[in-house]
Amino acid sequence: MYGVVMSTQERLIETTRELLWERGYVGTSPKAILQRAGVGQGSMYHHFAGKSDLALTAIRRTGEEMRATVDRLLGADGSAYDRIAAYLLRERDVLRGCPVGRLTMDPDVIASDELRGPVDDTIAYVKGRLADIVQEGVDSGEFAAHLVPREIAAAVVATVQGGYVLARASGDTDAFDAGVRGLLSLLKPSPVPTA
Repeated sequence: MYGVVMSTQERLIETTRELLWERGYVGTSPKAILQRAGVGQGSMYHHFAGKSDLALTAIRRTGEEMRATVDRLLGADGSAYDRIAAYLLRERDVLRGCPVGRLTMDPDVIASDELRGPVDDTIAYVKGRLADIVQEGVDSGEFAAHLVPREIAAAVVATVQGGYVLARASGDTDAFDAGVRGLLSLLKPSPVPTA
């Protein structure tokens, strides 16, 4: 599964990321990690203090990856609307759900300040970046002056996360796509009338 170049530590982290996304923390056993990574039991404990330590590293890595994607999309050229649309319309595995959002439904992650911390930080980061873009749109007159950027950012994140849930429940990506289209139609700037 993994190339020869990937170190044992990297295989453990990447395998744990995959399993957390598929099964959540509760459903990811050390045995499953070791089997999928193709490493011996001593390898995990050589690099990590245990499952929690490895999971924390994997969760942080997933958060970093999500932040990089958000920065790439929202930091691109274009109007505020175009950048938010790029974020909402980006290629994603809708039926698999969000690797960070998935963790918010895991009771062991939510019960642990340490494991929940990077999940909460990542979601807050995404909302903050979106709020900054909305503020740019308000400041430039692209968006209505009455919009509250942090509330619009929360609505964007809620649409994405809720869209994943609805799509997974129905087994169809249409629910996600409809939510995105609806939100974009609400955000679409009205054309400025010409005299």
